[in-house]
Amino acid sequence: MSKVITFPGLGLEFTVNPVLLSITDSFGVHWYGAIIAAGFLLAVLWCCRQCRHFGIRQEHLVDMLYFALPIGIIGARLYYVAFEFRSTYYVKGDPLATLVKIVRVWDGGLAIYGGILFAVLTAIVYCRVRKLPFFAIADISAMGLLIGQCVGRWGNFVNVEAFGSVTDVAWRMAGPNVASYLLNTGQVDADTAQAIIDGTLGVHPTFFYESMWNLLGFLLIALVLRPRRRFDGQMFFCYIAWYGLGRFWIEGLRTDSLYIPGTALRVSQLLALLSALAALGWLAYLYLVKKPGPELLYVNRVRQSEPNPEDTGEEPRDIGKD
Repeated sequence: MSKVITFPGLGLEFTVNPVLLSITDSFGVHWYGAIIAAGFLLAVLWCCRQCRHFGIRQEHLVDMLYFALPIGIIGARLYYVAFEFRSTYYVKGDPLATLVKIVRVWDGGLAIYGGILFAVLTAIVYCRVRKLPFFAIADISAMGLLIGQCVGRWGNFVNVEAFGSVTDVAWRMAGPNVASYLLNTGQVDADTAQAIIDGTLGVHPTFFYESMWNLLGFLLIALVLRPRRRFDGQMFFCYIAWYGLGRFWIEGLRTDSLYIPGTALRVSQLLALLSALAALGWLAYLYLVKKPGPELLYVNRVRQSEPNPEDTGEEPRDIGKD
């Protein structure tokens, strides 16, 4: 099951096995799942350490994740299946066989936008029930999403997937598995496939583009924007705008996009553009019209409403400073 990945312009070659640990002949632990789990763990650890800067208790954030994570995974699967349902893989066979194929997430097929949409809806409901400030929690979550997406994209590298169109740039990715996929899906002819195997041509490593885009976004939002926050939701909407603009560009390069049925429109590219424009428009309205001040931040309102520790004899609660 090992796969060969080369970067001929950089003189690099990797032999990767998608299976981290084989338990039986048909079941094992895959690197993809392990990398996703590592990204999730790093995101949770970082976000928990940041809670005090937003006036949010760690246990509230963790409790929300108990609901948002599994529902987000379901959403990512449903989003993917919704735009792939007409493929023969899902419609071939009886209804029970179709249902089984939909449930088999381990066979591949998760869409990040579906996961984000369902997770955000879950967080909104959770915050309403628990009477917590959604946008303060969303600001924390924005950093976690960028960490998870940055790390998680390397699972695509191990699986040799989520790459882009044919190119001859110096950092092109090549190899027999890349060529085989493009040839079998009818995206290249035999001569081009052979050139990709030889390394004369390759494909855009779009998984790497998106990972680096998310890393840069995390550094800007977490290290530059967070200390200068003026209103709750600022980081969340900046995340939507940043990720949407990057995904719009990167999705246009990919060879495995989901399309709106009956059209040539890439669904994630369209959603990325619309969400980025909506977020930018809302941010412009807030900055230019509403002009909120930092005194309205939830963390500052919590700080002002808490009793003076000297009057109660209690230790002060550390909720940080912005």
